[in-house]
Amino acid sequence: MRRLIATVLLAALALPVSAHDAPTAPAAAKPHLLERFKSLAGEWSGAGLDGNSMPDTNVSYTVTAGGNAVEELLFPGTSHEMRTLYVRDGDDVVLVHFCASGHHPKMRARDTGGDRVVFDYDGAINFDPAKAGHMHDASFTFLGPDELTTRWQFWDGGKPSEHVANLHLKRVVIEPMELVDPPR
Repeated sequence: MRRLIATVLLAALALPVSAHDAPTAPAAAKPHLLERFKSLAGEWSGAGLDGNSMPDTNVSYTVTAGGNAVEELLFPGTSHEMRTLYVRDGDDVVLVHFCASGHHPKMRARDTGGDRVVFDYDGAINFDPAKAGHMHDASFTFLGPDELTTRWQFWDGGKPSEHVANLHLKRVVIEPMELVDPPR
């Protein structure tokens, strides 16, 4: 009998005391923020928000450089055509905005953890930010897989200006054409 009790006690001690002691599976790694921008690949169409002066436009996002960058093309074919390149920098995403003005601000993403990504100014290429007008910060709000809003704040003379570019973009969905055999 003593042997039976001792065996039961040893078996009980070998079991986890609570669910907290039970081994847990490792948490799934959070996808890199660049993946969110890669999901934008394709054609988009949009309009200005809040009565701002932004015209209706087409925007395209292309995954390039072996999947290591996303290129945004804004106002294609116009004198205001601009490109922005989004790239991974360690755990961060940085962008370089190639403005029609010739100024190239750099910004670094701050993941807010939700559906919004904010980019903060992180340096200048080809201009003095205290003097020249430039896009200084930006934000993207992902409203779903086929809809987003963007906000770009312009700075002039080293401070925010009244010019804010707000766009509401929707993915352009091209319906497949039905192929019909010609009559014989």
